Parts: sequence; C-alpha cells; structure tokens
Amino acid sequence: MTDNNTRLERTLSLKAVVLFGLAYMTPLIVLGTFGVIASTSSGAVPTAYLITTVAMLFTAYSYGIMARTYPVSGSAYTYARRAIDSRVGFMVGWSVLLDYFFLPMVIWLIGAAYLNARFPEVPSWVFLLGFIGITTFLNIYGIKLASKVNSLLMTFQILVIAFFVLLSIRHVVSTGGTDALFSLGPFLGEDAGFSAIAAGAAVAAYSFLGFDAVTTLTEETIEPKRNIPRAIMLTALIGGGIYVLVGYTTQLVHPGSNFVNADSAAFEIATTIGADLFGAIFLAGMVFAQFTSGLAAQASASRLLFAMGRDAVLPPRFFGALHARFHTPVFSILLTGGIGIIALFLDVLSAASFINFGAFIAFIMVNLSVIFLVSKDEEARREYGVLKGMAVPLIGAAVNLWLMSKLDIKAFILGFIWLAIGLAQLTYLTRFFRREPPEVDFDESESEPAHSLAQETR
Repeated sequence: MTDNNTRLERTLSLKAVVLFGLAYMTPLIVLGTFGVIASTSSGAVPTAYLITTVAMLFTAYSYGIMARTYPVSGSAYTYARRAIDSRVGFMVGWSVLLDYFFLPMVIWLIGAAYLNARFPEVPSWVFLLGFIGITTFLNIYGIKLASKVNSLLMTFQILVIAFFVLLSIRHVVSTGGTDALFSLGPFLGEDAGFSAIAAGAAVAAYSFLGFDAVTTLTEETIEPKRNIPRAIMLTALIGGGIYVLVGYTTQLVHPGSNFVNADSAAFEIATTIGADLFGAIFLAGMVFAQFTSGLAAQASASRLLFAMGRDAVLPPRFFGALHARFHTPVFSILLTGGIGIIALFLDVLSAASFINFGAFIAFIMVNLSVIFLVSKDEEARREYGVLKGMAVPLIGAAVNLWLMSKLDIKAFILGFIWLAIGLAQLTYLTRFFRREPPEVDFDESESEPAHSLAQETR
C-alpha cells in the first residue's frame, strides 16, 4: 500500500468532532433514564446531573491531557498502559470491555420498557428478544444502515428533546403561572439527602458514556493537539447542560419520584404534557434512538472483541475470526446478543449500575494516568505543573471514586467477578506475570474491522 492509502485525511473541524461526541452520548437517554434517576435521587434529577457533570469535567480535562500526549486510538486502555504499566493497562481495558460487552443489553432493556409501557398487553420479554434478534441479524449482514441514519437520528433526538422541554414549560406555566418556572424544588427533591442525590449522580454517569469517544477521531481531526482536548471538554459540558436543563423542566412537570413504572416514566410525562399525539411521537423517538444506538453498540462491542481475538488477548479461533461471506465477527456478534438475554432478569437501575462500574474504573485510571505521566515526564511536569498535572486529576479521581461507591451493591458483586476473570486471563497471558501482556492494536489503518472499532470505541 502507498502512504496515501494508509493515512487518514484530516478534515474534521472542532464543531464536527463535538457533534460526533454528542451523537455518541445519545442525548435522548436523559429521558430514557429519568424515572430511574428520579427514584434513586428522591426527585432531585437536575442536582444529580449537575454533580455528575462536574465530575465528568475534571475527567474530561485529564482525557484532554492524555489525548494531547498520546494522540492515538485506544483511550483509557492506551493511556494507562503507556503512563502507568502494561498490566494495569490490560485491566483498565478489561474494565472498559465490561461497558461495551453489556451496554447493548441496557439499551435493549430501556427500549423494551418503553414499548411495554405503551403496549402493556405484550410481555416485555417479547420486545426485548425482538430488539436482540433484529439488531443481531443486521449486524451480521453489515452495519451500513447505522452510519446512514446517524445524522437523521441526531436531528430527530434534538427535535424531540426541544419539544419535550417546550411542552414542559407550557404545561408548568398553564398550571402554575410564570413564577412556577423558577423553583428550587427540582434541585432539592423530596427532602432528598446528599447520599440519595449522590446515588442518583452515580447512575446518571451512564448518560455520559461515550463523551470521551472523540479521542478516536484524532487522526482525522484538524490540529488534533488543540481541538481534541477542547472537543472532549465541550462535549461533556454541552451534554451535561442538556441533561440538567431537561432534568429540571421534566422534574417541574412531575415533582418527586413516584411513577407507575420508573423504567418508562418519561412516556407517562410525555402524555401529560402533549397528550397521546406527542406521547406517540416521543415513544417513536425513544424506540428509534434505542434501536440505532443498540445497533452501533453491538457493532462496537463485537469489533472490540474481534480486535482482542486478533491480537490473541482472547482466544483467536473464536474472537479473531471473520465470517467468510459477510466479513463480520459473527461469533462476537452472537455472543453479545446472547448476553442481552440476561436483561430478562434485571431492571434498568441494576443494569446501568453494572455498566457504570467499568466506566468509573476507566475514568479514575485516566485521572491517575495524568498524575503518573507528570511525575515521570519532566516536560509534562513543566507544562502542567502541580496544580494542573497533579491536583486537578487527583480531585477528578477522588470524585469518581466517591460516585462509584454509591453504586448498587449488585454492581460491585458482578463488577468484581468480572475483574477476577480479567485478572485470571492476565495471569494466563503473562505466564504468571513473567512477561508483558499482548497489546490490542487500535491502528485504524490495519483493516476495515479495526477502523470500525476505532470509530466507536473509547
């Protein structure tokens, strides 16, 4: 191959990269998980999101430093591997794999909950299996559909969110007057204690998954050392702003945390503010968003598993093989779909908390990676100093660790089991730590599957 065929063209502006990050976060998820976070935080959704946004901004700052230092794909895995230790990097990558492996399950679970709320006569498991079956089928045959509808999906989401906020404001004004728009009620909740709000903030971190995915666009971004760190911060800030605003206006319409079904509470509120017509539009938007998000998440997870199999981190015979006809990692796709069936025995809160366990480990380790980098690299120490290179990431790590401690106990049980499996795999690969673990190759120029992975993995 010529050099021109192996180098990606730098065409993405700061705006384009930020839009990618926001699209990856799926802004409509703030409504998808509203009832769960309201129940957990005792009706203080905007405060929960405010706390989480602050934590993510500290972490985004650390991601920016590491992206500037190591402008390659792989993100948390790469940063920990290079700044701390290859074995630590492996375990961080294993934790991130938890997110990707089980993220489709949560997405399908939320979609099934909303369809079941509209059609209660149909069991939820029917919708769940429908999501899994259709998504798995499309991913085996290829995922061009997901890329084609990406822009349309983002536009539709923003419109649904905008109408939801406007109809919420109209409803509040019509029932309580203009003064009712300005209230501390949504921030205080039902006499919500700080512990309850913190627990809600820990669950709210699920909505931020993917804000760091813009690091995978480093090789295609104009002036990446300047624009990638800015894009990470802007994505977290804008996303957090949307979540706080929507949480505030929605909580004004429905104060407190009592719902017929917390997993699908926003559908109940959508019908209240816009009658059956907007309820139907909202449901369509939610289901469409969950379907396409699940399509991309399963594709991303399967390609991450493929990359790990290709590099012998996982058994290559199964995970590193592509289908002869479809050229897709069929085994990994089927495995991810099979994992989704676990959702039959979980609710949204437990599933989202499980996902957040892996996310918080990644966030904590990226912050710590900055500290290790600055302590070992004299140039980095001169550039960032003690405040930017030590104090800020230390605060970020501490806040994420604190939020992580508020997760559901089931998340810790399942999370530590997952880490134990990863440690056993690391022990095997390194022959009891006598050699370096194999490195997952995130080079976008290697192959089409690796390129697909790089576009969708943190």
